[in-house]
Amino acid sequence: MRNSKLVTLEEAIKRSGLQNGMTISFHHHFRGGDKVVNMVVDKLAEMGFKDLKLAASSLSDVHAPLIDHIKNGVITGISTSGLRGALADAISHGLLKEPVVFRSHGGRGSAIANGELKIDVAFLGASSADELGNACGYSRSENAKSICGSLGYALPDARYAKHVVVITDDLVEYPNMPMSISAADVESVVVVDSVGDSSKIAAGAIRDSKNPRDILLAKQAAKVIINSGLFVDGFSIQTGTGGASLAAVKYIREEMINRGIKASFALGGITAHMVKLHEEGLIGKLIDVQSFDKVAAESIKNDPTHQEVSAVEYASGQHLGSATHALDIVILSALEVDTDFNVNVLVGSDGIIRGAIGGHQDTAADSALSIIVCPLLRGRIPCVVPHVTTLITPGKSVDVVVTEYGIAVNPGRPEIAEKLKAAGLNIVDIKDLAAKASSIIGKPDALPFGDKVVGIVMNRDGSVLDKIYNIVE
Repeated sequence: MRNSKLVTLEEAIKRSGLQNGMTISFHHHFRGGDKVVNMVVDKLAEMGFKDLKLAASSLSDVHAPLIDHIKNGVITGISTSGLRGALADAISHGLLKEPVVFRSHGGRGSAIANGELKIDVAFLGASSADELGNACGYSRSENAKSICGSLGYALPDARYAKHVVVITDDLVEYPNMPMSISAADVESVVVVDSVGDSSKIAAGAIRDSKNPRDILLAKQAAKVIINSGLFVDGFSIQTGTGGASLAAVKYIREEMINRGIKASFALGGITAHMVKLHEEGLIGKLIDVQSFDKVAAESIKNDPTHQEVSAVEYASGQHLGSATHALDIVILSALEVDTDFNVNVLVGSDGIIRGAIGGHQDTAADSALSIIVCPLLRGRIPCVVPHVTTLITPGKSVDVVVTEYGIAVNPGRPEIAEKLKAAGLNIVDIKDLAAKASSIIGKPDALPFGDKVVGIVMNRDGSVLDKIYNIVE
């Protein structure tokens, strides 16, 4: 093709004008199977780059090789929604020169759109692309190697980055249609052997559960929804990826069938569970910012009522048209909830970063009913505490906390408490839950935090919510 943008990765980097100190970005739609981040940063190190800032929508266990690139000075700053694995452990102990900036998915989208987070070069993995850069997260060719579905977290990068490099393992004939990323936003196209392992998309936080406690929590969460006054024909919903959240969908489905009601749409990270309800006619449309498994990724390719949206359209607090503003019910998980209903989903009880903000802040703030599902204890670790280790989602955004020892309702939502009490549910004071946890396991020792700030937690409006300090061991 006369105007082909096809180049090698090294040539794409040279063309981009990347210089030391600039910001590069990536998306995480391949999750645990991602190969793009390590591939690109290895090449940047080989080419001698230093002091780069890495802006990823999220980072996980597979990105442990970045530890060496932090040590050798290639990467000196990170902006992300989450960190997991060895990389998170090393950063929690003070490895990185600058604090990691943590943003929600909606917050990251807003920051990119309004220029707070400026991206110099975006390296975006795609399941297919043509020579001009029209790209998407699936492929209709016979040579398809990978599939990730929605590219919602990559779309702000593609639109606002100064220079965009699409990396694919399936070069298809022009025009690649329908496309997620337009050739108009792309400067270079790089073809590699593999951009990601689709079998690992569902790794990590996404899990089905047969645990009796998870099933109990799921049933209670479903009862909260059913008796909330919002469980009516045309309601909308988003669920998290924890075992109890996913299991709750099963019980909601049964009651939808019994009552003859349907949901207008499901939102967020879409799973096979939601695809099933959609295909059964119980959910009208799917609004997908991230396909959480291969079933969802295949669905978005084939179903015109299963639509991809950018992170901005999904959950930006600064854009009135974002989908979370139309959301009725969200079910979310938590590492900790405190007696003011504040939630921590990022830092473990040992002070180590081990999670992600994701859309937690966004959906809790915008939904008509936000439900947090968590056990009172995980082993010997209390989940309902006097004060969360790290503030991620402010208590004013949280309406209901479901535990196996009872359901706590935010005092700011007395009408919800009345409805749930009338339905015979066990409504308790959240302070009593914290006291119950303390009576079982005692008072935990103070965490050995140092004085170095290793993370800054941003609220979705761009303000600072909390700081994370290094662990000294």
